[in-house]
Amino acid sequence: MSHQRHAEQEQKKEWIPRTALGQMVKDGKITSLHEIFENGYKIKEPEIVQALLPNIKTMLISIRVIQKQTDAGELTRFRALTAVGDLSGWFGVGHAKSLHTRVAIDKAARNAMLSIVPVPLGCGSWECRCGQPHSVPYVLNGKNGSVKIVIIPAPRGLGIVAAPHIKNVLSLAGIKDAWTKTFGMTSSDISITYAVYDAFQHGSKVIR
Repeated sequence: MSHQRHAEQEQKKEWIPRTALGQMVKDGKITSLHEIFENGYKIKEPEIVQALLPNIKTMLISIRVIQKQTDAGELTRFRALTAVGDLSGWFGVGHAKSLHTRVAIDKAARNAMLSIVPVPLGCGSWECRCGQPHSVPYVLNGKNGSVKIVIIPAPRGLGIVAAPHIKNVLSLAGIKDAWTKTFGMTSSDISITYAVYDAFQHGSKVIR
């Protein structure tokens, strides 16, 4: 409970920007993440994302126990992986370690916000062509280690054809309809999440 109260207290503190970009956001000189990416700025404060995307969601992907033998005995830490998204075209992934699960999750979420990227949304399906941003505009390819994912445009109303953990990640990014193909150890939540992130990174470079 003490960690939860500490997190709530942190959220209530007034944000004092530490970077020029943060100050511009707080002063209202920059009002969207699109402006930040178009100007090539680097996000170094998670509060920037929180200010511009107040409805951003956090999803815990994985929490693992890490044990290390030291001279003082066995040290146990927790490694958390989280994803963040606004359900409408922005997505990030981050991980962190800590002696406490809540702290690891909070740090991972902050790191995910620092890695946020635009998600290519559109209607690239020849069966649909509705022009609405419900799917992806073209085929996206991503990989992480031996894991690969292919995200394919699908007609409106189909839904996301994928395993549940992949479907949740794509939904967080704002994709409503898509076919997917996966290769490798796709049961690994960590690898497949980073593979999806890789696909979005490469896809966003195409549209910029």
